Amino acid sequence: MGADPRFFPAHGPLSLAAIAEAAGARLSGDAGRMLAGVAPLNLAGPQDLAFCEGRRHQAALRESRAGAVLVTADAEAAVPVGCAALVVDAPQLAFARVAALFHPRPEPMAGVHPSAVIAPDATIGEGCEIGPFVVVGAGAQIGPGCILHAHAVVGPGCVLGAGSILRAHASLLHCIAGSGVVLHEGARVGNEGFGFVTTKAGEHVTVPQVGRVILGDGVEIGANSCVDRGAAGDTVLGPGTRLDNLVQVGHNVKTGRGCVIVAQAGIAGSSELGNYVVVAAQAGITGHITLGDGARVGAQAGVMNHVPAGTDVVGSPAWPARETLKAFAWLRRQVAPREGAKAGNDKTSGTQ
Repeated sequence: MGADPRFFPAHGPLSLAAIAEAAGARLSGDAGRMLAGVAPLNLAGPQDLAFCEGRRHQAALRESRAGAVLVTADAEAAVPVGCAALVVDAPQLAFARVAALFHPRPEPMAGVHPSAVIAPDATIGEGCEIGPFVVVGAGAQIGPGCILHAHAVVGPGCVLGAGSILRAHASLLHCIAGSGVVLHEGARVGNEGFGFVTTKAGEHVTVPQVGRVILGDGVEIGANSCVDRGAAGDTVLGPGTRLDNLVQVGHNVKTGRGCVIVAQAGIAGSSELGNYVVVAAQAGITGHITLGDGARVGAQAGVMNHVPAGTDVVGSPAWPARETLKAFAWLRRQVAPREGAKAGNDKTSGTQ
């Protein structure tokens, strides 16, 4: 059972030969056989392509009804009779590439909806799709081939690069964005940062936030995530950086290339992330610290100090993962004997 065609029409059928070429796979099966779509291993039917990665899924592979499956060489023997094997090094990655053939990103339907409000001096590139109730501010520049869905807002002076997408109710303010940028539903970029000074009398005096947001090529920002503009300098998300839903990025934060920040994580102002840093769900990064290239922060970690390049940290406060696991093991050893003694006392008292 593939994707629901009401929402995700498939651009198929495709031959196994075309699929193998896109996946970079060695094909074992009829190259001319046609498939209609993609599906999970346990739901795929004879017209679907699935993938299997890891030994723990090989039992499901043996029971699968898929027409073809992407597998590693060591799993090829588990592919059932009648199912074509496409052998690759990384099945999930190959599956993603093939799925994009069946379900490519929609092309813009060039035109401007009558309800859209576009400033007279705004520039709209060739072939853009501007949906209902979109607002484009004075002096804004929209590159060619962009899609702005219903109620999207591009603020005055903003630049949105070619082939970018703003989904429903997304807003872009005080921002220079590269090409291929995607803001999912309700994403907010360029909001006022959380900056104020508290007087002795307890009054909070707002510090004007006069910086920008710079989004590199291919940045994607998830639904209802927020990226604050800089206080004086810029907030910068490097090329290819991905934000999940419900992420908060404070003012003057800078990330390198290809960072991944997962749902409900928060990064406080002026922190800097190197290239390919991963921040897992619900982690918190305090302000004015640096995470080196390739650092990884575990779920719900509280990072309060600099993290060297290539280091994995977990816990709150966050420590290097190996140290944290050793500390947990030591703590468990201290608690276990006491729990055993207590259980013995309870048993003894129960027999009297």
